[in-house]
Amino acid sequence: MSAVVQPCARCGARWAVQTTPMHWCPRCRGVLLSPAPIDAPAERRNYRWVARRPDQRTRRPVSGRPRPSLETPRYQQIPRWGLLDPPVVSAAEVQRPLDRLTNRAAALLIATAAVFAIAACAELGRYLILLRNRTRLIPSLLLHFSDVMVWLSAVVGLVLGLACALAMLGWLIDTRRAAFARAGRRDPRSVRMLALGCLIPVVNLLWPGVFLTELVSLRADPRALRAVRIWWLGWVLGAVCTVAALLWRTADSLQVKADGVLFTALTDLVAAGVAVLTLWVQRSITGRDLLGRTRIARRWVIAVDPAVPVIEPVQPGGGAAKQPPAEQVDAPETTTPHREHEEVLAK
Repeated sequence: MSAVVQPCARCGARWAVQTTPMHWCPRCRGVLLSPAPIDAPAERRNYRWVARRPDQRTRRPVSGRPRPSLETPRYQQIPRWGLLDPPVVSAAEVQRPLDRLTNRAAALLIATAAVFAIAACAELGRYLILLRNRTRLIPSLLLHFSDVMVWLSAVVGLVLGLACALAMLGWLIDTRRAAFARAGRRDPRSVRMLALGCLIPVVNLLWPGVFLTELVSLRADPRALRAVRIWWLGWVLGAVCTVAALLWRTADSLQVKADGVLFTALTDLVAAGVAVLTLWVQRSITGRDLLGRTRIARRWVIAVDPAVPVIEPVQPGGGAAKQPPAEQVDAPETTTPHREHEEVLAK
């Protein structure tokens, strides 16, 4: 028996190749595959085995080749067979304690700036009341209202400032991690170091600027780097003004205390400006402007105009002495162009 066979694509029977390969199966008139050894490996065959129904070999066609159905295949009900391919369920992201504050960082910064602006107005109103009180008595209701505004704005501003610090700490951790991941690196600063450098007083005058500078250096964006430097200067200035305002309140003189109220109003304005600068830095690093709009990159292209001669080139003098055309013989002529050419040639 020949060791080379031809499998049938329909019934699976193997027919030995005697002389020349056959095309159709003698049993079911199916297509015979290419000749191959009986135990040929898969890489030596130009066909592959497919799954068939168990009764495929025992079924016989009614007459000759089966007639294909002309009707559109359809099901009377939803098929219950087949492989089950459930959708991929993504793992739930672990919620960290600072995520809620981080998602509201921009809103907290805007609210903080507004509260410190109100606090500055309250301190300025208190200073005007002190000026008025030098010559006239002040109603007690107005004094109570001023006290409530000063203390309430100070407490709310302090709470919002602490919330903004925590929110910006979470934003800094996430942004640095994503930026270093895009660069194919790992953040060299640990979460503990970022937290301690941003929250410990006096220490947080230096390290937040360092952390932000390292972040913007990955993008090489001069606008973001300039925003970080301006914010750093404003951050240190705000801390100095806060310490000076606290020390000013310890004075014994009434005039110095009144001046301290005015300086506290200035300090509140600086704090509001620092909140706005922090919002500006956050949005500059993420590619937006202060209003939250996406910045569009501008590319300046050098446009070179075609060269236009300033002085008309001098024509040769022989062209002026040529005889004019026949239709221009009767026209009156002037010797001015000829004289001009003579003067040019003389020069």
